[in-house]
Amino acid sequence: MEEIRVDMRKLTAEDSKAYDKQEELLFRLNQTFPRSEEYKKILGELFKDRIGEGSFLRAPLAGAALDKMIIGNGVFINSNLLAMARGGITIEDDVMIAANVQLLSNNHDPYDRHVLTCRPIVIKKGAWIGAGASILPGVTVGRYAIVGASSVVTKDVPDYGVVVGSPAKVIKMLDADKFK
Repeated sequence: MEEIRVDMRKLTAEDSKAYDKQEELLFRLNQTFPRSEEYKKILGELFKDRIGEGSFLRAPLAGAALDKMIIGNGVFINSNLLAMARGGITIEDDVMIAANVQLLSNNHDPYDRHVLTCRPIVIKKGAWIGAGASILPGVTVGRYAIVGASSVVTKDVPDYGVVVGSPAKVIKMLDADKFK
């Protein structure tokens, strides 16, 4: 995956305005009763057409560049997701994400910390991300894979793989024939 570099000192006035609006929407979302019509409206405004049918995010939600995040159909995201999406985050259909997960598609250049180094995160269909897990830039989590609680995922997870630990390692493979 190609790395994108973003110098945060060179943001345009339009960029700043968009980030301010995102912060406002996040604040409002996090202060609104979940599943209410107002909550659904704010989610719609925050993600526009980038959130699929039957998907739900439980507040609070935090992050940056959420305009670069795509959420498929039937996705459940529990509370306290941190989505640093500058490099892009794609969550395919039927994914489950537990509480306190971090999706970190960007990092800082170690020598010039105003520059973000960004690579996309992809979480494929049916994957399950355990509580407190961190997914780092450039990682793809395979179809129906499981990321164990508190794992730090630094490398791609194969389809049907189960990973745990820091750094996460494959501990077993699930039987693909048991999935629809």
